[in-house]
Amino acid sequence: MKVIVIAGIPGSGSTTILNKALESIDYVNVNYGDVMIKIAREEGIAEDRDSLRKLSAQVQKEIQKKAAKSIREMTDESNIIVDTHCTIKTPAGFLPGLPKWVLEELQPDIFILIEADNDEILMRRLNDKTRIRDMEKIGDIELHQEINRATAMSYAVLTGATVKIIKNHDNSLEEPVEDMINTLK
Repeated sequence: MKVIVIAGIPGSGSTTILNKALESIDYVNVNYGDVMIKIAREEGIAEDRDSLRKLSAQVQKEIQKKAAKSIREMTDESNIIVDTHCTIKTPAGFLPGLPKWVLEELQPDIFILIEADNDEILMRRLNDKTRIRDMEKIGDIELHQEINRATAMSYAVLTGATVKIIKNHDNSLEEPVEDMINTLK
């Protein structure tokens, strides 16, 4: 069975596309962070994302690795789509969402990046009243998408996976959903 990684920066619509595509394909959706929390709870060391982030870096790395192994084991029964971040923007710079030790365990087959035009992402963020986001300029959004592309190709070099970029423009949800479904058939 396959492991597919889907990622997009906040406002790209990756979750929307994934949820719509899952109506037509036989894959199990797994959120990487949710698996990490489950492991941390089972080990009695963290109860939520906030407490997980407060653990030492070494403990977090071990949980990341265990989560990757757990997800990979799920492929014994199902095709898996892992919803995660390709990169995370931090005050200190961009952090890889899938470090080497995660990729070695996970062994993904395809990375799917969901992208939109920078101005579309900005407007989606401004109109989303359900989230509180840091304000970013168009250039910041453009840089994050460029960093995601470069990072996804680096991941591909390490794993032999392919990278598929799917564009998600406003008022055309059917096209990116169909593109994702065709990629996963």
